[in-house]
Amino acid sequence: MTDSSYRIVVLGAGGVGKSALTLRLISDEFATEYDPTIEDSYRKQVTIDGKPALLDVLDTAGQEEYASLQDQWIREGDGYLIVYAINSASTFDEAQVLHDKIHRIKDADNFAMVLAGNKCDLDEEREVTKDKAEAKAAEWGCPFFETSAKTKQNTEESFHQVVREIRQLKQPASVVPKKKGLCQIL
Repeated sequence: MTDSSYRIVVLGAGGVGKSALTLRLISDEFATEYDPTIEDSYRKQVTIDGKPALLDVLDTAGQEEYASLQDQWIREGDGYLIVYAINSASTFDEAQVLHDKIHRIKDADNFAMVLAGNKCDLDEEREVTKDKAEAKAAEWGCPFFETSAKTKQNTEESFHQVVREIRQLKQPASVVPKKKGLCQIL
């Protein structure tokens, strides 16, 4: 990978909208049919904060039977978009499991990650409050977005923020500000 290429791994429980978010970013389409993914890879050239970035997005399986592949995906990633559905508390619990798995596999306290609460267009079905998710993101020291692949809300922004997090980690140690558990909410 070049300095301007970023491997973003999209992780989350099955059915949270990982593929829908990815497709919205890559081709600006919204998939209405649910078709479980095993592993899909997409590339898109974008400009983030005035600098070119080649996004290499790995859309992963959320189904339990593919959990063994997660370790490989995590090892290959530069940054992570952990997705849960705001209308499913169990997917929020799974986000914690995924965070812990990244922490263990990367063997690092600091890695580039963004937490995304998808399906925010289904607010009337909400099971995970925004406050609860913001508190979790603050605990992890990462940015948080509520997203909707359907309405495009924060879709591009969440992926672009993963790149910003990767860039920040890649800066020389003297330039990187220490994270103090603060969370950026946009």
